Amino acid sequence: MEIESPSSTAKSHFKLWSELELHEFPDKFVIRPVKFPDQGFSITRSDGSFRKLDGEVNLETASRIYTIFGVAGTIRLLAGTFVLVITSRKEVGTYLGYPVFRVMSMKFLSCNEGLRNLTNQQKKDEAYFQTLLRVVEETPGLYYSYETDITLNLQRRYKMADGWISKPIWKQADPRFVWNRNILEELIENKVDEFIVSLLQVRFQTGQLKLNNMISTVTLISRRCTRRLGTRMWRRGANLEGDTANFIETEQLLEYNGFKSSFLQVRGSIPLLWEQIVDLSYKPRLAVIEHQDTPMVVKRHFHDLLQRYGDIIALDLTDQHGNESLINLAFATEMEKLPDIRYVSFDFHQRCGNSNFENLKLLYDEIADDFEKQGYFLETKQGELVAEQKGTIRSNCIDCLDRTNVTQSYLARISLNQQLQKMCGLSQSECISTFTEDEDLEVFRKLWVDQGDEISLEYSGTNALKGDIVRYGKQTISGLIKDGISALSRYYLNNFQDGVRQDAIDLISGNYTVSGNNPSPFQLNKFESRTLFPVASALLIGGLTVTSITLNRAGQNAQSMISSVVCVGATAGMMALVKANGRQICSRPRLCGLL
Repeated sequence: MEIESPSSTAKSHFKLWSELELHEFPDKFVIRPVKFPDQGFSITRSDGSFRKLDGEVNLETASRIYTIFGVAGTIRLLAGTFVLVITSRKEVGTYLGYPVFRVMSMKFLSCNEGLRNLTNQQKKDEAYFQTLLRVVEETPGLYYSYETDITLNLQRRYKMADGWISKPIWKQADPRFVWNRNILEELIENKVDEFIVSLLQVRFQTGQLKLNNMISTVTLISRRCTRRLGTRMWRRGANLEGDTANFIETEQLLEYNGFKSSFLQVRGSIPLLWEQIVDLSYKPRLAVIEHQDTPMVVKRHFHDLLQRYGDIIALDLTDQHGNESLINLAFATEMEKLPDIRYVSFDFHQRCGNSNFENLKLLYDEIADDFEKQGYFLETKQGELVAEQKGTIRSNCIDCLDRTNVTQSYLARISLNQQLQKMCGLSQSECISTFTEDEDLEVFRKLWVDQGDEISLEYSGTNALKGDIVRYGKQTISGLIKDGISALSRYYLNNFQDGVRQDAIDLISGNYTVSGNNPSPFQLNKFESRTLFPVASALLIGGLTVTSITLNRAGQNAQSMISSVVCVGATAGMMALVKANGRQICSRPRLCGLL
């Protein structure tokens, strides 16, 4: 274990091994630090058991040796254990002086010699589970540090008891934001703390602004909660415990002239029981689920936020008319029962439509007093507390992506101005949008655009919409074209890909546990969407092709006209049949379905 000498720092802190060697043997894997090769451990390939190294390893029989950069967990399937390791990384900046890395690639090592003992059905199930592991290997937006935990915001770190940084990093972390928390158990039990990497999902990025000939560093770090992980259409709303889908804490950290400040915002799906099941429609119908525990679900959600963040402003950006009005009204009705929470409904599309995004100032004017009372966290170079953030704004639209990101970036810029004015980086009459060079303002905007894209990519499968509004303050032609392409991509992914992606998330997050006693995933759903989809596609394409041919010949004679009418009717009937069975044709999760 690497620990800085107490003589070199005021407080010794725990550090992970940053570079490891992986040795493959016929009967085991050996993982050890490059600098201290006698401190590693081995994993038996027959049963996945761990053993600490008790001396030098004979490397002559190793079939392969390569470098890895961390161990992220283990998972047991039907045939044995799989070990997740980081195979490449990229340094993306520093958090409070500690280097932060992005995972560029991961790999599962298989210890599954039990495959030959499985039944034919179990082999089919195991093949599907391993397909899901390959999906997990491609998970975007994972970050970590070898020297500090990055799941705790600056204000929480300030309040931690002395000595907490000497604990293993997985113990320092907020378990809500550790993406791989469910697959760390075996590593923790085997006490290999120096190798355990706690991964944070969403976005970490830094940028520099030049103010009064001084460099200030802005870090934007978003943390996705793991309690209700999932894809856009298969994880909506809240569960009975009050945990919401796409819940993300975003911290904007500013370092200027020795000062450190932090501004927190959160987003999350509307904390009701509701769904929006894909059925081939461009916008599937929103359905609020009537449940006797709904008031308690909402109460649990906001009680948790009050305990963690202080006073809450619940900012609802959904439409007050049209398709979204039902859920907007249901949310408003429940919020009337919570007098301790300020609820603000701001119809973003109606108020900011036709590129009137300057109307966000109307929203700010409405919440300005409470916004300023909530404030931000600020400490001096000596670590003395100057100000504390006493609450936060919880924003939501339907997806908590596009409208939410535009609004959060707007509020973040206002807070940044206030912080810089407090630090004397700006005068009381100046703000970042007028004081800084254009390229510096672009740095700030790019942080929020990239963050919005990353959040959206993980939840919906595409970049965020309305990114040009955050970047330029207005909608552009190129932005509209990009949004159109992303919208079509979302439609395809949500309807035909996200069932498998949801299964992969449920498997890695522990919503589904692999066991020989569980029914086969192929027996849990009555319909096989993978079988129905190609059949439906062939029928539609064939019908449209025949119809177009007959229509071209329709004017030749009466028989051609009759054939054209029959083909048009048949094709319309097939389209109606496909649409009526849209839910069965779309990709659906096999493991857990709706939770």
